[in-house]
Amino acid sequence: MTRIPVLISAGEASGDMYAARLALALRRRTEVDLFGMGGPRMREAGVDTVVDAADVGVLGVVEIVRKLPALRRAWKRLISEIERRGPRLAILTDFPAFHLRLSRVLRRKHVRNIYFVCPQFWAWRPWRVRLVKRRFVRGLCIFPFEEDFYRKAGVQTDWIGHPLVDAVRAPANRETFAARYGLDTMLAIVAVLPGSRPSELAHHMPQLMAAVAQMNSTTKRQFVFAAAPGLTQAQLKAHMAGLAPAITTVENATYELLGAAQVAIVSSGTATIEAALLGVPMVVVYRVAPFTAWVVRHLVHTRFFAMVNVLAGKEIVPELIQDAFTTERVVRETERLLASAEARETMRRELAGVREKLGPPGAIERAADIIAEMIRNQPVT
Repeated sequence: MTRIPVLISAGEASGDMYAARLALALRRRTEVDLFGMGGPRMREAGVDTVVDAADVGVLGVVEIVRKLPALRRAWKRLISEIERRGPRLAILTDFPAFHLRLSRVLRRKHVRNIYFVCPQFWAWRPWRVRLVKRRFVRGLCIFPFEEDFYRKAGVQTDWIGHPLVDAVRAPANRETFAARYGLDTMLAIVAVLPGSRPSELAHHMPQLMAAVAQMNSTTKRQFVFAAAPGLTQAQLKAHMAGLAPAITTVENATYELLGAAQVAIVSSGTATIEAALLGVPMVVVYRVAPFTAWVVRHLVHTRFFAMVNVLAGKEIVPELIQDAFTTERVVRETERLLASAEARETMRRELAGVREKLGPPGAIERAADIIAEMIRNQPVT
C-alpha cells in the first residue's frame, strides 16, 4: 500500500515531544509517510525531519532578528520538500510565529491544515484566531476553556486534554535519585528548570546563579539544574562560572529530579505543568529582552503569566516575571517555601486542583483518532 505523505511540524521542545507521540499513534492507525520540521524526539519516532527545529526555535523580537538567515534557510528547505512530496494534510503543532505563515502557503497549495495544540491566542493577540479560522480545517486544544474560545471564532475545535497527563511520571524515589547523583537525603533538594532555549538560559541564569550563591552562603542547600530536551549539561555549565563544582546538573532526568525535590524554581512554560502534575511546590520565573518585554506588555490580555495560575484563576504559585525576576525575590520566595511545610502543603493542594483541569489520560490517542479519520476521509485529488 502506498503511504500517504503528511506534513507534521513542531518548533519547540514541548511540541517536539507531543508531535513525536502523535506520529507513533498515527502509524498504529494508518499508512502515513510523515515528514517536516522537528527535533530529536520526532526523529526517534521515525519522522523525516527535513528541517531541524533548533534552527528556528527562537523567542522574542530581538532573538528573531538575529536568527533571520537561519530561519530563511529552514523555510526554503521546508517549502521545497512540501512541493516535492505534495502532502494533502498538514499537522502543525503550536509555534504560531512560524506556523501561521506556513499555513497560508499550505492552504494556497490546497493542503488541509490541522492545528495540533492550538496557540494561546486567548492570552495574547486574540485577533489572530481569525487566521486560524481561514487557514485551518480543524483545531485541537489541550486546555478546557480553549475549545469555547476557538469555536466562538468559527474554528471546528476539539478539546483533547493535556498530553502531559499520560507522560509525566517520577520513576525513581528520592533516595534512589539522591544515591545516583551523590546527594544527601537529609538536606533539601531544590530543582532548577531554567528553560528550554539558549536565549532563556542567557536571560535566566545570571539571576538564578546569584540566587543560588546567596542561599548557599547562609544555609546548605542542594541545587540541581535540569537540562531541558534539546539542551545539554555543557550548555548549562557554561553559565555557571565559579559555582559550577557546587551544583549538580542532570540530563534526561527532569521528572526524577522533580519527584525528589522539596521545591522547584521553574521557567514559565510547559515545565510548570510538569511540576504541577508531580505536585512540586514552585517559584515561576521568566525574563526576555527589554524590547521584547515592551512589545509583550501591549499584547498580553491575562492577569497571570504562569499557566498553573491561569488554570487556577488565581495566583497559587509566585510569578517573578521580567523586572520582578530578581535575585532577592527568587531567594525570598524559595526560602519561604523551604522554611514552611504548611506553605508547601497548601500549594500542593492547589496544584492538585490544577491537575484535575488538565483532562483524563489519552490526549494523544484522542488526537490520533481524529486525525486518522481525516486522513482516511480526505478528498481524492
